[in-house]
Formats: sequence, structure tokens, C-alpha cells
Amino acid sequence: MIPSVLPTYSRADLAFVRGEGAYLIAEDGTRYLDFGAGIAVNALGHAHPKLVAALSEQASRLWHTSNLYRVPGQERLARRLVEATFADTVFFGNSGVEAIECALKMARRFHYARGEGERFRTITFEGAFHGRTLAAIAAGGQPKYLEGFGPKVEGFDQVPFGDLRAVDAAVAQTSAAILIEPIQGEGGLCPATPEFLRALRRLCDERGLLLIFDEVQTGVGRTGKLFAYEWSGVEPDIMAIAKGIGGGFPIGACLATERAASGMTVGSHASTFGGNPLAMAVGNAVLDVVLAPEFLPRVERVANFARQQLAALPSEYPHIFEDVRGQGLMLGLKIKVPNTAFIDELRERKLLAVAAGGNVVRLLPPLIVEEDHVREALRILGEAAAAFPARATEPEAA
Repeated sequence: MIPSVLPTYSRADLAFVRGEGAYLIAEDGTRYLDFGAGIAVNALGHAHPKLVAALSEQASRLWHTSNLYRVPGQERLARRLVEATFADTVFFGNSGVEAIECALKMARRFHYARGEGERFRTITFEGAFHGRTLAAIAAGGQPKYLEGFGPKVEGFDQVPFGDLRAVDAAVAQTSAAILIEPIQGEGGLCPATPEFLRALRRLCDERGLLLIFDEVQTGVGRTGKLFAYEWSGVEPDIMAIAKGIGGGFPIGACLATERAASGMTVGSHASTFGGNPLAMAVGNAVLDVVLAPEFLPRVERVANFARQQLAALPSEYPHIFEDVRGQGLMLGLKIKVPNTAFIDELRERKLLAVAAGGNVVRLLPPLIVEEDHVREALRILGEAAAAFPARATEPEAA
């Protein structure tokens, strides 16, 4: 008999009832150090007092009105995101994949409004992950997500990640945009080099394409800057964000320049729940914390400490760890045993982590972690590695 909850998840038999900062507390009272952060969502940890206060105060006044009316919190959050980024305008949804859908529609609409409706195709990259809607799985192009859902949505051309010649060769008269994650998250913590991103910017400018960044996972301080594009100095035309901007509350947003958004007119896109007062109260509270002058420099310091500590693992446990990758507090360990089995071992030892492609273990702690949390995680990583002696099984990449 099918369970009442549709069985599309492979869940651990573990339920949490409370959270405190970097820790989750299970039903039996056991504490777990959370280096998964709800898959890079809980940017400020669990039960952050500022977020709790913002949500509670807004919940006591007004929950929802729809976008038939002005939403003052939406206007404030949009203005703050515009002031802090390349963007001129923002559309609010409820998730990362909604932000991606908006970005793809915006790019197509941009060319349509210019009398170039034939330009609708988007160049994407092998190993990418952009969400689970039909368009998003087509954009990602991974067979395991496409299987069983009929013909792949038309309009996406995958090329090898980091291969500029392949990108250039893929550009055609029907090309509208290039979509890329500055760091591939699900794909195994693979960063695009600044040189590659700069080359994509030049190519888009020369060939009349829009450049779209998927910063759903890398955004809102995860890499040590507010957004990862800042490391390269390359500004996109459109950017999708989610995860961290809500600190655990569902928010997605599509940021764009005035030029890129020029085709989006009244009725061209909408969301019933997007940008509702509850979400906007939380999003503004997240920015209050993340944009404070001392916050991101502290994230960078802790991230550098974490990277330095993790760098010793491959030499200490060469039968387990291959290398350390990623940026800021978006870190990955490429390992030699199945990553799912290693994550199970970590969980047994009360450390939570997340699997990624390429047999990588993702470490995505909340941005409020301290060096002591990193030391605790390092100790558990070492203990888990010691539990895998010379039984070097072939990895089964997640």
C-alpha cells in the first residue's frame, strides 16, 4: 500500500523536533551538528531570534493578500536586493526552481519583444542541476532526472562544463541565453573559473545572448560574499536565488537588469503566493543580519579556517579522501568509498552532511558556525574515516 506521503524521497529514519543554532535535536533528545543546513537553506541556523521575531510579528498582523495589491515588505526587500547587486528589478516566487523558470521565461521574452521570437534556446552545462520542473530537468540534462517524463522539453543545449570552445560552437541563431551555476552544487562542488565566467560574459555581449546565473545554492553569503558572481567580477543579466534568502522560509527570487526584463509586461508572469508578507518579513530579517558590516568577513574567516582544517584529511586518511573542493562554506570532500555510506556513518556519529554528484560529500553548515563547530565536525569526519579500514569498495556516486 502506498504511504500517505508520496514515496519520492529516500529518507533517513530520523525526525527532528527542534533546532538551536548549528544543532538539530531529534525526537529522543539527541543533538546533531548540522552541516547540511537543509541543503544550504538555513543560512542563519535554527531558531535564529531575529527570524523568529520577524515571522512571529508578521504572523500576528497579516499572512497573505496576493499580488493583486501592493506588498510593502516585497517592495522593501526588492529595493535592498537591487541596492546590493547588479540588478534593477526583482520577481518573487517560492522556490529556486520558480526563480529558474522566471529567468528562462524572461530570456525568451526579451528576444520575443525585440522581434526575435526564434531565439528561445538556452545553453546549459553537463553536471548542472537547476531544479525538478519539466523545464528545469531539461536544462540540467541529467538522464536520472529526465527518465520517465516523456520527451525532454525543447530549447536546451548541454555542453561540457568549462569548455569555452563547446559553448562558442553551440551558439546559433536560435540561442537566447547561457545558464550556469558559478559553482555546481549537486554536480559535485565544481567551480567555474573566473576566466571562464568572464569569457562567457564577453561571448554573450558579442553574440547578443543573456547571461543567467543560478545562485540558488551559492547566494546570500554561502561563498563568503553576498553572491558568488562577485568573486569573478562578472555581472549576469539575470540571476536566480532562493535557499539562504529565506533562512528556512520558502522564498525564491529572480533578479534582472532593466534591459533583460524589458519584455516582462503585465500578465507575462505571476505567482499567487510569491512575495507574501510572511516570506518578505523573513527575507528582510535575513538581509538585516547578512548585510551587517561584520557578518560576511566573519563567514570568510571561518570558511578559511574550515578549508585549512579539511585540507589535512586526504593525507591523514588517504584511503578515504581524495580532495577538498568548493568555496566559502560551500565545501565538498571527494571520497573513495560510497558517499551515501560515509554520510550514514557521519549521521551515526551525530554529524549531518549532504551527498553530491561525483561521489562528493557536501558540507554546508549554517553561516553562523564558529571554529569550535568546525573542530567538532573535523573530529567526527576523522572518526568516520577510521571506521572504513582497508575495505575500499568502489564508490557509488550519488
